[in-house]
Parts: sequence; C-alpha cells; structure tokens
Amino acid sequence: MKYNGTVYKLGDDVDTDAIIPARFLNTTDPEELGGHAFEDAAPDFRSAVRGGGIVVAGKNFGCRLVAEHAPVAMKTAGARIIIAESFARIFYRKCLQHGACHP
Repeated sequence: MKYNGTVYKLGDDVDTDAIIPARFLNTTDPEELGGHAFEDAAPDFRSAVRGGGIVVAGKNFGCRLVAEHAPVAMKTAGARIIIAESFARIFYRKCLQHGACHP
C-alpha cells in the first residue's frame, strides 16, 4: 500500500489532553474539534497535516481518558494515518469505532 502525505512526527506517550485540550471537550462539533487539535502541544500540527497527513509516533499513543473527541479532532484536522509503536487500547478502539483514522 502506498500513501502520499505530509509526515508529522510525535514522541512517546502522546496523551489525549495533548490531542484535544480539555477546555474543548464541551463540544461535539467535528470541525471545531479539528480546529483545536494539538492547539497547546503542537500548534503547527493542523497546518502540517491538512489535506491528509501521516502521523508517526512512539509508544502509548492516545493514552489517558478517551472519548470520541481525540480521534475526531485528529480526523477533521487532516490526519489520515497514524503509525505508532503502540496505542492506548481505548484510543485505538475509538479510532476504529468512529472511522476517525486508520491506526
């Protein structure tokens, strides 16, 4: 399988608070969530992945509390593929459940 897109590299233990800051968890609007993806932790994320980005990360991607917000925020921000050494179990399930990204 081949996929073209901008690669955005992240480290280990990227938690859901980094993906979507808690202050935005009171909305369920996908576009609004995507507009705030990695707002505090990586402000350049949205512009880097716009149009179909590839996220490459280390261990334990998506750790901490997960609702639908984090996977949906990544999808609407533009991330289409997440490659990581390992995923937090609940985040992985939510990604697949919501078709938010393809881990």
